[in-house]
Parts: sequence; C-alpha cells; structure tokens
Amino acid sequence: MNSINMVLTRVMLGVSSLRARLTEERGQDLLEYALLGGLIAIALTGIFLIFGTALVDMGNNIAACIDFDTLGTSCTP
Repeated sequence: MNSINMVLTRVMLGVSSLRARLTEERGQDLLEYALLGGLIAIALTGIFLIFGTALVDMGNNIAACIDFDTLGTSCTP
C-alpha cells in the first residue's frame, strides 16, 4: 500500500508540475517582441520596395546640394 501511495504522489506531482509549466508565461514576452520585430521588418521592407527609388533620388539630390567641390550650385527645396 505504501508503494502505491508513493507512485500516486509522484504522478500527482508530475501532473502539477506539467500544469504549472503550461500556464507559465515566462518567455511569452520574448515571443511577442520577436513577432513585433518581424512585423516591423516586413513593414520596412515593403516601404523600401515601394518608395525605394524615390528615397535614393532624394538622397542623391541632397548629396548634390551639399557637395562642397562644386561652387555656385543652386538647390531648390
């Protein structure tokens, strides 16, 4: 009878431990941050695909306006 009690106690302890692990929220924050980071990366990739050439042209125009090698360049806003 004593060995049956020990086995039942171990089983109940194992079930309690498993139940505690399933309801535990440790690591949930990391997963949420990973999903958020992935969503931001996808959004930025989409923005660069849509506006990529316009952004490159804007950067080139800004670089041409602040180029100190050429004198007398006129830049329009």
